[in-house]
Amino acid sequence: MSTKIYLCGGINALSDKECKDWRERVKEELKEKFDFLDPMRRDYRGKEDKLYRQIVKNDLEDIRKADYILALANQPSWGTAMEIYEAFQHKLVVTICNQENISPWLRFHSSIIVKTIDEVVEFFNRLKADFKGGVDEHKKY
Repeated sequence: MSTKIYLCGGINALSDKECKDWRERVKEELKEKFDFLDPMRRDYRGKEDKLYRQIVKNDLEDIRKADYILALANQPSWGTAMEIYEAFQHKLVVTICNQENISPWLRFHSSIIVKTIDEVVEFFNRLKADFKGGVDEHKKY
């Protein structure tokens, strides 16, 4: 069984660069150790009004299947916030946020907050080595 990371972050009304670049970099850097659930594989931009139920159901299913959640939260996004909240109930949530003043809500619902993708890669490499893919649910990382 492979260890899966759900790549949570803004999509609606964002450019390809904003949606895809960070996800592709993470996947490339960690491809030897993790599999990824990337919501961009179902790019519904421009169809959100018609397919909103399907979008949310698919994302919730990915969150359920994931072992870890990686969220890019450098700018506000309703979907990202709700996915973080949903995931935090049962998953380790690693959040990338480069803001100086981080919302108390984001801090509370993140297991760990880092500022850069380099820090994310380091964290997940260390996590995989230390826990061999498992999560100590009682430990705040």
